[in-house]
This record gives sequence, structure tokens and C-alpha cells, in this order.
Amino acid sequence: MATLSLNAINKSFGSAKVLHDISLAIEDKEFVVFVGPSGCGKSTLLRIIAGLEEATSGAIVIGGEDVSAAPPVERGISMVFQSYALYPHLSVYENIAFPLRVQKLEKADMDSRVQRAADILQLTDKLQLKPGQLSGGQRQRVAIGRSIVRNPKVFLFDEPLSNLDAALRGDMRVELSQLHQSLDATMVYVTHDQVEAMTMADRIVVLNGGRVEQFGTPMELYHHPKTKFVASFIGQPNMNLVPATVQGVDASGVKVELQGGYQMVLPVEASTVNSGDKVEVGIRPEHVTLGSEGLEISVNVLERLGGVSITYGTIGGDTRFCASLPGDAVIAEGAPMTLSVAPGDCHVFDAAGDVLRRKAAPALVA
Repeated sequence: MATLSLNAINKSFGSAKVLHDISLAIEDKEFVVFVGPSGCGKSTLLRIIAGLEEATSGAIVIGGEDVSAAPPVERGISMVFQSYALYPHLSVYENIAFPLRVQKLEKADMDSRVQRAADILQLTDKLQLKPGQLSGGQRQRVAIGRSIVRNPKVFLFDEPLSNLDAALRGDMRVELSQLHQSLDATMVYVTHDQVEAMTMADRIVVLNGGRVEQFGTPMELYHHPKTKFVASFIGQPNMNLVPATVQGVDASGVKVELQGGYQMVLPVEASTVNSGDKVEVGIRPEHVTLGSEGLEISVNVLERLGGVSITYGTIGGDTRFCASLPGDAVIAEGAPMTLSVAPGDCHVFDAAGDVLRRKAAPALVA
């Protein structure tokens, strides 16, 4: 397998610039996910890596070799698309073996590679069947098997699970993670589903408007988002963003009054805000508890999911607020409730949408 480096990649379609100076270093055997909303440029970036699109400027380096001008077949990559793109008249064996027949590989080597891929993907007993006799998940495995037999340096996946139902997507997420472990391969995966990104990736690239908002591990993005966009995109249910006004700034942090009147002192650096400034306080639904004082929420919708209860309501009359509470929490639709939140669990975003850095914990005195 190999490292993958993107060096100052830009892409324009006519006067429309869709990728802006993207530089990334993906390590050997790493599973990296590109995630972001529709139109953010993630699939375009993947196609540039594959050689199916040409970058306007910048370089693609795979395994230390600049492949920017190389055709797809010479880049050492293999791509799995959203569509299975299987030949319906060929058996599973022949579908998997197809790229090897194109290469005119010896039959013994071809049989060995196909059998290995079938073993990895649990398709050994399906090799003589046609794609129409398979389930959606099995057909996707066949498409992946066709990539495995090529022994690529880098695997590329373009939303391969989007055509599957919810339950099957969950099963295939596990199978793809296990596949990465068994192949010990470098993989780049595109999705708009942040749950897929969080559960599968070693590191995640969050794209927004053709720019990299943040590149880090799932837990780095969850606990230390750099921008409001990343904070609201990563996590399920989404982070609450509550408008607030800065009341004062001192050594302890920033004192804010949230919409609804509740005041808090948040332990963040205040270099970019002053008294009277408008900010937004980010609070994750799972970081609140029922309490006697705190945020006053009017509950509009209650979802009992067994082990957890999800409430949707409003704070201050019009700001939506979601809370994730224990399944047996004593709450009811149409009733008010009070939620407590620890200041250290809150994030503060300035008017530009950038996070205010948290204060460092004081050093322990021996």
C-alpha cells in the first residue's frame, strides 16, 4: 500500500471554482473519510485522485510518485462507485475476475486472486451465481471484490452504501471496517453521512464549499471542532447553537447571557470578543441533564427510543433545542423542563463562526 498526498489542489469549471487550495497528507494503511454536504466538492476531489477529473492546479502524489499527469490505470488505485456497475450476464466469479482478464493474467494467478477476494468478502459459495440472484449488500461486495483483485496501492470509495437500506448500511459499515483491517490498506471514502464517517474513519476531512474546514480523528472533531460548521455537522443529534451576548470578560473566561436569560461563565479565551458582542454557545444534546436550575426549555416533541429519550423544544421562545436524556426521564410533551449543562462542555463561536479556544487547565502544584 502507499501514502497519498494532495498538494494545493484547485479545481474550476469555467468561472466556477469548486475546490480551493486543498492540501492533505494521508498515511499508509490509513482509512480517511471525506464528508460534507451535497455540493461541497468531496466527490470531485475523489475523482481527481482517481484521474477521472483533471485538477486545474496542484499535484497528486501516491507512494512518493507524482501521478498528476498519469491516466487512472497507471495510478495504482481502484475505485468502488455508488452504482455496483456489475455485468448482469456474468457470474460473480467473472465479474470479480474481469479486470484480470483485461490484464491477460495467467489463469492460476487469476483463480488465486479471485478466491482470496471471495474468502475475504464471504462470497465463496456465491461465485457461480449471477448478480440478479444476490442481495444489494452481496452485489456491493462483488464490486469491492473486483477492486481487491487488482492489488491497488489505494482504494477509493464513492458513497458505496447510499443505495442500501438503513439496516444493511449498518451491516456494511462493519464489514468495510473489517475489510480495512484484513487488507491493511490505504482507503479514501466519500460520504455525506457523518455517522458513516464517525464509525469508520481513522481521520475525517470535513469539506465545506470546496474548502477543508478541519482534518482530524473522529473524537478530535467531536470534542474540539474549530468552526461552527464542523461542530454542527459532526455528532448525532446535531449540536444546539444558542444565541448569546457577552456580558464580561476576565481571567476566568467569558460571561454570557443566553437567549432565555440564563447566564454562564465559560472557560474560553476571549481574545476575539468584547462585552456586548453576539456569540453562539454550542451545547451537545447528550451533554445536558435534568436539573433544578439552568436552561428553561419548552418541550414540543418527545421521542422515546427505549434506552434514550430525545426531546425537541425551544429556548427563549424561538431557538430550537434538542436534548438526549435517559429513556425513563420524567418529561412530557407540552411541558417545560429545566436542563443543566457544565460550562466545560460548552463551545463558544464568534461572529465569524470560529471557536474560542478553551483555557488550559491549571498546572497541578506538587
